[in-house]
Amino acid sequence: MFQEHHGLLIIDKPINMTSASVVSRVKRSLNARKVGHAGTLDPFATGVIICCVNRATRLARFFLGGDKKYRALLHLGIETDTQDATGKIISENQLRNYTETEIQAVFRSFTGPIEQVPPAYSALKHQGVPLYKHARRGKPIQKPARQIDIFDLHIDEIQLPHVRFEVACSAGTYIRTLGADIGRALGCGGHIKELRRLESSGFSVENAMTLEVFEKRSDTESFFDYAVGMADALKNMPEWIARRRLKESIVNGNPLTYKDVPLTKKTAAERFIKIIDSNRNLLAVIERNQDQDKYQYCCVFN
Repeated sequence: MFQEHHGLLIIDKPINMTSASVVSRVKRSLNARKVGHAGTLDPFATGVIICCVNRATRLARFFLGGDKKYRALLHLGIETDTQDATGKIISENQLRNYTETEIQAVFRSFTGPIEQVPPAYSALKHQGVPLYKHARRGKPIQKPARQIDIFDLHIDEIQLPHVRFEVACSAGTYIRTLGADIGRALGCGGHIKELRRLESSGFSVENAMTLEVFEKRSDTESFFDYAVGMADALKNMPEWIARRRLKESIVNGNPLTYKDVPLTKKTAAERFIKIIDSNRNLLAVIERNQDQDKYQYCCVFN
C-alpha cells in the first residue's frame, strides 16, 4: 500500500551518487507512489536536490527554472573530456605565473548575461537520447550556445593550480563548462575538481537533510516534521485564500475570472497565483491570461 504523502524534501546529495539513485531511495523509504527531482546534479557533485513526492511532482516545473548557487574548485592546467575530475585528460598545460589581478579580471569577464555551449557530457537530449550516451559512443553532439546569467561570481581562494570560487546563476548554467571556459580564457585550460550546490530555487543546503538523516527521520517522525508542504514550497508565489464558492468552482473545473480571484498589488505583478484553503492546503495553481479577464489552470489538487 502506497503512502499518500505530498510535499517536498530537500536532500543534501552525497558524492558519487546519481540523482536518480537519490530519488529511488526516497521513494523506497516513503513507500511513495511517485517521486521526482527538480533539477539533476552530476554524480561527482554534492548538495541540494529538491525531491517532489506524489502530487508535488506536478509542481516540479516551478522549481526547474529557479536560480542556483554553487561552490566549486577549479583545477587549472588540465582539461578533461567531461570538464570535471571524472573524465579523461585531453590536454595538460604548464601554468605561467598568473597574478591574482589577472585571474580576478578573467573571472569578472564571465559575469552578467553570457553565451554558454552545453557540454557534450550532459543529460540534454538529441533525438531523444541524452548527450552523454552519444559522447560515450564516440559521437559527441554539439548543442548551440544559449544565454545564461551569472549574477555573482567571486573567488574565495587561490592556491594554484586550484581556484576555489562561488557562483550564483540562472537555471541551465553548467558550472563544469564555466570552469573550462575560464581555464581557456586564461590560456591554460581547466576542469572542475569539486562541486557543491548551495542553493536551488531558494532552498539552501543549510536546511537540507543527508539521505541517512532523512531515512532515520522517515522511520520515526511524521512526514511534515521534515518535509515542506506544497503551498509553502511555492514561497515566492502570491496566494489567494479560497472560500466555499471558489473551492466549488475549482473542484468542478469552472473557468476562473478576475471576479473570482481579484487582482491585488502582489498578484498583478506575477504570472502565477496559488489558491489555498484556510488550512494552507494547496487547491490549485492558476496562470494569468494577459489578454483576457480570466485565468488558466496549471494544476488542480482536489
